[in-house]
Amino acid sequence: MRYAHEVGKVRAAERALMARLPEGALMQRAAAGLAAVCARLLVRVYGAEVVLLAGGGDNGGDALYAGARLARRGARVTAVQAGSRLHEGGVGALRAAGGRVTGPEAAPALTGAADLIIDGLTGIGGTGGLREPHATLAALASASPGVVVACDVPSGVDASSGRVEGAAVRADVTVTFGTHKPGLLIDPGAAHCGVVELVDIGLGPDLPDPDVVAAWPEDVRPPEPGPESDKYRRGVVGILAGGEEFTGAAVLCAGGAVHGGAGMVRFASARHPVELVRQRWPEAVTTVIEPKAEELERVGRVQAWVVGPGLGTGEEAEALVEAVLGTDLPVLVDADGLTVLARRRDLLRRPAPTLLTPHAGELARLIGADREEIEAARLEHVQRAAAELPATVLLKGSTTLIAEEGRPVRVNPTGTPRLATAGTGDVLSGLAGALLAGGMPALDAAAAGAYLHGLAARIASAGPEEADGMAPISAYDVITALPAAFRALG
Repeated sequence: MRYAHEVGKVRAAERALMARLPEGALMQRAAAGLAAVCARLLVRVYGAEVVLLAGGGDNGGDALYAGARLARRGARVTAVQAGSRLHEGGVGALRAAGGRVTGPEAAPALTGAADLIIDGLTGIGGTGGLREPHATLAALASASPGVVVACDVPSGVDASSGRVEGAAVRADVTVTFGTHKPGLLIDPGAAHCGVVELVDIGLGPDLPDPDVVAAWPEDVRPPEPGPESDKYRRGVVGILAGGEEFTGAAVLCAGGAVHGGAGMVRFASARHPVELVRQRWPEAVTTVIEPKAEELERVGRVQAWVVGPGLGTGEEAEALVEAVLGTDLPVLVDADGLTVLARRRDLLRRPAPTLLTPHAGELARLIGADREEIEAARLEHVQRAAAELPATVLLKGSTTLIAEEGRPVRVNPTGTPRLATAGTGDVLSGLAGALLAGGMPALDAAAAGAYLHGLAARIASAGPEEADGMAPISAYDVITALPAAFRALG
């Protein structure tokens, strides 16, 4: 896992470590790591044009000391002073190494000609929009043809939340110190970071439990079937989806479950979606049911339920959602089922695990918030939802977040804009439901499902031999790429 800590915890760990170190040693560790990354990014250090955008705090000091190290290796280093002061020790070291300091008026020419720019304007303590001249300097850096390296966090990005209010640096590489910060992993801030390089400065023993974690492939691997496995031991998922009006969601959700490792998929709905699922996925066991609680017994034994995609939001749909949530089995609720829950939150008071998979608009209805505010502060709102709703909450979007009260928030690292197409959420529901039926806890099933879902979309878009393909994809393409995504986990 990659671990991320909010700013207050990082500051406390830094204070504890600095109390045991000689004065200035921690800053020198950070500067050495920053300079090493910058040196690797340059074709050659000697003669390179390096520009430092330096604020008056410790972040500016890190940039100045790193610039001094590059200057001693022959780089031509110029610091642009953004505020009324600079870190005294850092500017002294830069000048002693042959670097120079200038004001913001020289920034347009300098950034336009730079091979590399180090953003040391604000650091992890910066909140709210950038003021001038910082905002203009951030825009100049972002438009520069040179490589832009952010020091700890791109200026203008809230390190603890990923909020971006106004101008912010768009970095090619972000060098962060000691631990990741949540804002480096969560959009919109994550989109400003480029590649994130973590430099160990010795904070580990002083850091508490993380606030946010992001998985590596080995962290999301579903359980493998053993020699004695059969379809029941692998997990039977029951799906209630689709209706006479919305049938595609039913087919896609069932497909996600079929290719998601379920031992068996039991699909139940009105006659027309049942016929379509039976034709497309003959592996699924299908049942035509009426929207009544007692009808669930006709579906057969399952280990988990998925309810909601294409189900409708009227009284009949509500009856099915209420019936499923009245069982003692894990339940995943998506799409129309979430709309029902927005007016029937009482149904969430149940002893068994519940996994909700809303996008921002659906979450807004569930917790009575504004959609735009949710999209701007995704971490804050998914944590609030997990606290208010007795459920695990998977917030879909540019960064998918999974929250459960009392646990670090999971961030999915495989998301791609290619998933912004109709039906992909239905595929995720079936996939995560299959993992839930296979015995994974709700938080793990949601995280693994999101990881595999994003990976499948990338594979479908790029093809197996290309890392950055740009082909458009459909929801069905994601389903067909799921076996390759499972294989890619190793």
